[in-house]
Amino acid sequence: MRITEGDLNFDFEADDGSLASKYDEWIFYRNHFCKIAESVKAIDFIYIDKKQRCTWLIEVKDYRHPHTEPIKPSELADAVVLKVRDTLAGLVAAQCNANDDAEKQISKAALNMPKINVVLHIEQTHCRWSIDPADLKIKLKQKLKAVDAHPKVVSKDRLTSDMRWVVG
Repeated sequence: MRITEGDLNFDFEADDGSLASKYDEWIFYRNHFCKIAESVKAIDFIYIDKKQRCTWLIEVKDYRHPHTEPIKPSELADAVVLKVRDTLAGLVAAQCNANDDAEKQISKAALNMPKINVVLHIEQTHCRWSIDPADLKIKLKQKLKAVDAHPKVVSKDRLTSDMRWVVG
């Protein structure tokens, strides 16, 4: 299953019934949930990995692309944390109130998994700032430990072995 974000193509393993979805484009999120407050945010993708029995919340920042929102490295961890929080709240609401059956089913499946993994996928070959992935991971770990005690900061060339997708 392929999902595109900017210039990046994410190919998710789905042969076993695993599901991937571009959450920030859901009808429920765009037309209903984001109107709760002005500052409601969303992660980019949800991947329900049935083989590993976990839900992946994936945020993508491609600083190689000129239109990427200019979030300074010092603010990036906080931005991801807010997106994770708001996405989890959105999934809870969507499982009950989404009008789109696929969105409702994905919400239920995501919330029924026994584990949540958070990933920040960052590309920065020609970005304005130099972002230290190790420092970013420490900040995310401190703030997200109630959701995922081991968040990951990756790039297309540095995916971890438990990630059942490739990026091109």
